[in-house]
Amino acid sequence: MVLGFTLFLVIQVTGAAVVEALFADPPSDGSGPPPEEEKYRVRREKMVQEQLIERGIRDEEVLKVLRNVPRHLFVSEELWEEAYEDRPLPIGQGQTISQPYIVGLMTELLEVRPDEVVLEVGTGSGYQAAILSELAARVYTIEIFRELGEKARDRLKRLGYDKVEVKIGDGYYGWEDHAPFDAIIVTAAINHIPPPLIQQLKPGGRMAIPVGNPFQTQNLMLVRKRENGDITIKNVLPVMFVPLLGEH
Repeated sequence: MVLGFTLFLVIQVTGAAVVEALFADPPSDGSGPPPEEEKYRVRREKMVQEQLIERGIRDEEVLKVLRNVPRHLFVSEELWEEAYEDRPLPIGQGQTISQPYIVGLMTELLEVRPDEVVLEVGTGSGYQAAILSELAARVYTIEIFRELGEKARDRLKRLGYDKVEVKIGDGYYGWEDHAPFDAIIVTAAINHIPPPLIQQLKPGGRMAIPVGNPFQTQNLMLVRKRENGDITIKNVLPVMFVPLLGEH
């Protein structure tokens, strides 16, 4: 859950703007989706074109999912009009829903395949879990704030994301009952990589995690566990996330 916008911006100069037809008004003959639904579909397409593709997100499956998942339904109704803007939004308890680019980037880094099981630390609104559930066989997600976790569970169930299981607890320690995981995503920052998450990462697995001190610039890191158990770490870009809370 990103606290502020990322401090990194990729500017890509393209020869043409987004095709005007993508953002045309919906048909008025009743053949298209309801106007309200169409409005948000258009905004999702614009979000994907301008915030993800133009910043280098290329995975077609990731882009497809971000086009389809209704981000506005994961924030309070008074924020629906802002849901597809290039920034994080508050969801309560001092937490946020990450900006679309960061959601897309972290999802792409995980390289999730349809037969894989994913762990998410920091459920928040449930948006990232919904994205992952469209790519993976199963998603397990942990939220330390009971109110947020219960709301996310209800929201995901109501919207039909039935491949997600939500747990209220301290995500630092992972979810041993369902380990090992093919991929792990951590949506809050900590100043080290939690050893329990390394242990619960399957050989060949990937982990995306922001590492650094709270309320300072952190580094988004991609952790890989080789088949022999060795760990490699790649520094991806500077970010700013809310802190990972818990007894650790």
